[in-house]
Amino acid sequence: MPQKLITMTLKTIFRKSCSFLLVICVLWVSSSANSPTSSLSANDQENMEDRYKKWLEVNGKRYRGIDEWKLRFEIYQSNVQFIEYANSLNLSYKLTDNKFADMTNEEFKALYLGRLMDIDLTKNHGFENVTKEALPKEVDWRKEGAVTPVKDQGICGSCWAFSAIAAVEGLNKIRTGPLVSLSEQQLIDCDHVINQGCRGGLMEPAFEYIQKNGGISTEEDYPYTGKDGLCDLEKAKKHSGTIEGYSTVPANDEKSLQAVVAKQPVSIAIDAGSYEFQLYDSGIFDGFCGVSLNHGVTAVGYGKEGSNKYWIVKNSWGPDWGEGGYIRMKRDSLEQAGLCGIAMQASYPV
Repeated sequence: MPQKLITMTLKTIFRKSCSFLLVICVLWVSSSANSPTSSLSANDQENMEDRYKKWLEVNGKRYRGIDEWKLRFEIYQSNVQFIEYANSLNLSYKLTDNKFADMTNEEFKALYLGRLMDIDLTKNHGFENVTKEALPKEVDWRKEGAVTPVKDQGICGSCWAFSAIAAVEGLNKIRTGPLVSLSEQQLIDCDHVINQGCRGGLMEPAFEYIQKNGGISTEEDYPYTGKDGLCDLEKAKKHSGTIEGYSTVPANDEKSLQAVVAKQPVSIAIDAGSYEFQLYDSGIFDGFCGVSLNHGVTAVGYGKEGSNKYWIVKNSWGPDWGEGGYIRMKRDSLEQAGLCGIAMQASYPV
């Protein structure tokens, strides 16, 4: 990947990056979905349908009619075959038929990945050099009580708000003592200078809004609705979490990112558009992804398992995705931008 492309302005393009092997697998799985009975014996087909019915019950899925049921079953079966194939490879991570398993990857990206705004954020903003020497071998801000329970953005492109709020929640806990859940909805409704609510946004303008507003309300005072709304000025005046501003981490520098995460949770942008990310279950993810940043999440720690270094990343797809709502992603990748572009656009409140 040329340096120019790695350091380019954030774009709103969604791209997939897959190996030839998994491309072939996806094509095979997709074709099998068009004729499910031909690829499975009658007994296997019955078992698959039983599995699907249990999955529907667990995930509370309801469809509009038999035609949609059949369509979703074919997609589900295709995804299960992909999951079983990937898991047979003994990778460092596992996939599962989670709540997104009845969606194609294109549907998933359209519904659950935010649109990161087209704005130049490649220059460092207020970053102060931090020591990269003698860093802790592992950090987990959850164990320090600086991370609120995993939240669920729903079908709203508000990942940017969840990422920013998680970082502010962590900083306020570290500075003041109590951990308070803050309001993503206030950002969605009120932060419109650059950000666009459920239609997408960025974490850095969210930090600017919180600073200029004098703080952000609690989630209890300004609860989440998962849709765009008018700014409630009275609720927005009830400040709880406050910040002085924000800084950005130098792009494509995982060591600097590690140094900041050792001090506090950090907002990061990643490419979460692959099938593997959609269906992630557990383990240290080092799967296929590009660097088209389309999702805002929060780095809340890092660690090492055996020889595998990883980031602890808090997502906003609910606790029923991944490892209780989290994903461990490979750290110190050979890619300059980090795995899935994790080191390209990191920022944190101060």
